[in-house]
Amino acid sequence: MSKIYLYNTLTRQKEIFKPIKKGVVGLYTCGPTVYNFAHIGNLRTYLFEDFLKRTLEYNDYRVKHIMNVTDVGHLTGDMDMGEDKMEAGAKREGKTAWEIADFYEAAFKKDLAALNIASPSQYCRVTDNIPEQIALIAQLEKKGFTYKTSDGIYFDTSKIKNYNKLSHLPLATLKEGARVEKNPEKKNPTDFALWKFSSAGAKRQMEWKSPWGIGFPGWHIECSAISLKYLNKNLDIHCGGADHINIHHTNEIAQSEAATGKKFFNYWMHGAFLNIPGGKKMAKSADNFLTINNALTRKDLSPLVYRFAACQVHYRKPMEYSEAGLKQAQQGLQKLWEQAAALGAKIGKVDSDFKSKFLEAINNDLNLPKALAVLAAVFKSKLKLEDKLATILDFDKVLGLDLRAKRLEFQTINKVEEYPAAIAQKAGLRDEARRQKDWAQADKLRLEIEAAGYLVEDTGNGSTLKKK
Repeated sequence: MSKIYLYNTLTRQKEIFKPIKKGVVGLYTCGPTVYNFAHIGNLRTYLFEDFLKRTLEYNDYRVKHIMNVTDVGHLTGDMDMGEDKMEAGAKREGKTAWEIADFYEAAFKKDLAALNIASPSQYCRVTDNIPEQIALIAQLEKKGFTYKTSDGIYFDTSKIKNYNKLSHLPLATLKEGARVEKNPEKKNPTDFALWKFSSAGAKRQMEWKSPWGIGFPGWHIECSAISLKYLNKNLDIHCGGADHINIHHTNEIAQSEAATGKKFFNYWMHGAFLNIPGGKKMAKSADNFLTINNALTRKDLSPLVYRFAACQVHYRKPMEYSEAGLKQAQQGLQKLWEQAAALGAKIGKVDSDFKSKFLEAINNDLNLPKALAVLAAVFKSKLKLEDKLATILDFDKVLGLDLRAKRLEFQTINKVEEYPAAIAQKAGLRDEARRQKDWAQADKLRLEIEAAGYLVEDTGNGSTLKKK
């Protein structure tokens, strides 16, 4: 296996990836809170995680990928106050919290499919893993890391060393959120809820019995309980958005390592934000979010256009959203599909030199912009058409731009398959010669095609053939 270098937020440097178990990777990605549609800022994170997973598999690793689905416990204030987002969604739409969870989980999975994002090995709903969360809290209580307030059971962050080792921020800056009022019962501003009590006299739609009273789990405990249960000793890589570093992932590490006495995950990877014009982060709380439907589908843009656009910006760099940028990406992706279609039907051998360059790019902390440059170089190379096709289809195992299927669509559009194979092959060779600006070869092939009784017409989508 080739060496893979990944940027680890925990150490703030690129490191050679070494899995705990040879040939196997345990990958955990923070999933959606299913109270509303995922916005394309959220989906940029899932794209980066998909590129990571595909890169690992391209390097012959077997990946066990676990994703949680938050269907309870994520409050409107990240500091454990405010309304549960699921209950709020139920009130907003006049449905039950369970119906809201079902609907938006299905919508999320539909979005992933539209973006050609591979499903995880297992989706794990929080509500299906309540006993594991209660058991983990009990373990923390037994070890003396918890205390009780009027609204729940809290984790005492003062009892763990290096609480800020992931965020690298001074503890004084890790304060309660500005969106909600402070909780005067907390011993430390950074303490967080493990279990929240149901309000007296108000029955919640989602609540459970526990040793501490009827209530529901805090947001952070779910990821610890689920990853420890389903990945067990394969805690290799934990991913999420950059907004999870200072609170959610910091708290996951604190409670997990306090409970087990062992290091939690070895590698922590985070995707940067998608910004709207003006440099602001796209967020549901800011009411400025765009979905696949209103940002792409309604504007006759394939969701794969957004995937292609994400390939062009490194995952750790902020990505700027603009309609003009997506339209430009659409033109680039369509050209790529057309180029693939022009390579013909025969699939040859993957070129080892180009594959080596592609591996070097993706294995250097997922450098997809450089990987795209290698892809472009393949098209411009002097490789045989069938070897070019084999090579780009091999690269698409990571890029996920659906080159195999889309090239066939474009071949159908250009009606190449209606003509004899020899003529179709010459038409493909001629298109390639024109892209290489080899006009003499293009003219020669045109004359050969015309001599066989066909006309070639050049269009913005490549060439078409007609019988004389």
